[in-house]
Amino acid sequence: MTTKTNTNPTSLKAGRAAKITSPLIAVAPVKTGIRRTRAKAEVAAGTPAPIALPLPVSPVAVSKQARLISLLRGAAGATLEQMMALTSWQAHTVRGAISGVLRKRLGLNVVCDAAGSEVRRYRIVGSVSV
Repeated sequence: MTTKTNTNPTSLKAGRAAKITSPLIAVAPVKTGIRRTRAKAEVAAGTPAPIALPLPVSPVAVSKQARLISLLRGAAGATLEQMMALTSWQAHTVRGAISGVLRKRLGLNVVCDAAGSEVRRYRIVGSVSV
């Protein structure tokens, strides 16, 4: 029995000729049959599978955004310092939430009143604007 050898001098290893191998990549055989698991077999047989009961729903804590809206809906409104203390956010974050979330996303009419030398007071006026 003779085997084909590669006579290329760059592929010779330690003076021996290397065997030519197939250029095809080995592929895993494809499974033709489908094996059912026990649950699938029971459903196919008509046996009802056990139903898991949902977990009890726990109440969600009131978000900072909801607390901020309720503070601004008051007749007096709120100052920037009050909103910072309520949410523990920095001033630029509170102003960004008012501008981006309350005004743009939720469509609330947030008004800033700066009467005289007093501090600015923010409040929500009216209902949702469209």
